Amino acid sequence: MREPVRLLNITAAELDKLRTLPAAVLATVGTVVVGIALAAALAAFAAEQGAHASATDVVVQAVPFVQTGLILLGVLPFSHERAGSQLTTTLAAVPRRGLLVAGKTLAALAMTVLAAVATVGGMLAAATTTARLADAPAGPADGPWGAVGVVAYLVLVGLFSHATALLVRDLVPALVGTLSLVLIVSPVLAGLTEHARWLPDRAAAVLYGPADPVLTAATGGLVTLAWIGLVGTAATVLFARRDP
Repeated sequence: MREPVRLLNITAAELDKLRTLPAAVLATVGTVVVGIALAAALAAFAAEQGAHASATDVVVQAVPFVQTGLILLGVLPFSHERAGSQLTTTLAAVPRRGLLVAGKTLAALAMTVLAAVATVGGMLAAATTTARLADAPAGPADGPWGAVGVVAYLVLVGLFSHATALLVRDLVPALVGTLSLVLIVSPVLAGLTEHARWLPDRAAAVLYGPADPVLTAATGGLVTLAWIGLVGTAATVLFARRDP
């Protein structure tokens, strides 16, 4: 029973670090605020055009923009310590590096879940309120699964960026690399080959996007989890063997 308790203590300590890290707080608040503003703008534009856009549709349209905030949040838990001398102090307190990685990953998961839920919830509320104020055309009621799929997608993207940060170790390369994959490489490859569906973000997008002829929501999520596991395992092995 000692190991689970120790892991919980490490996770709590990592969450406390993130709570007091200005960059993490600003990234979380900024992602929520940008998401709300973007959702309101998209809903207002749809109403102005006389078109029906459900709150879920608006949230889906905003995903390519708000995912940047989740990527930043995923990169921060490890890279901010690596940038200074704090990682050496952390390793002195927690010499078992595998346990430290597990605690940091759980803390990153908790943070990304909180940010994703707050962002999607805020966007849904903003889109719904804006549509009502603008007397937008009514349409069929939204089901819950579209919004749940967006939350799951954002969390998976955040975890993938966290695993990438563990592997790359530095903030800028990890952030630029993940953003380039999601915003540039993935869309370009999707226009060239159907095999782009196996990229981590493309596979996870099936959770909320159009149906894929090969992947379902479940298998798409599993593909992304496999990417996270592969990158995270390689990062953990390397982290255990090299200096801070």
